[in-house]
Amino acid sequence: QVQLVESGGGLVQSGGSLRLSCAASARAVNNGAMGWFRQAPGKEREFVAGISGTGALKTYNTTSVKGRFTISRDSAKNTVYLQMNSLKPEDTAVYYCACTWKITPSRVAADYDYWGQGTQVTVSS
Repeated sequence: QVQLVESGGGLVQSGGSLRLSCAASARAVNNGAMGWFRQAPGKEREFVAGISGTGALKTYNTTSVKGRFTISRDSAKNTVYLQMNSLKPEDTAVYYCACTWKITPSRVAADYDYWGQGTQVTVSS
């Protein structure tokens, strides 16, 4: 069983930055793609960013986060990161990381096999 634990969420003012981390319990997930999703109250879960197993391929929700968020991974630490800059109040949500045994990241939540418990990000105006 793979466990994912997110951290790094919190309260930040508009324009500020946060870095989310997601630590995986199993080394095997290093071969698979990982993604970040978010869900705001009353809204559907939304794809934010994904990264391939090798880290060579990255994909973003360009409508929402283009140029502001960066996804990365450290295979030695079994950890994926989401650097979030120029945060806006509309970025407020619970952020989830997810992993899949597939090599390339998907924008579809149903394609992921394991999920973390989520970390709250609140951006004040």
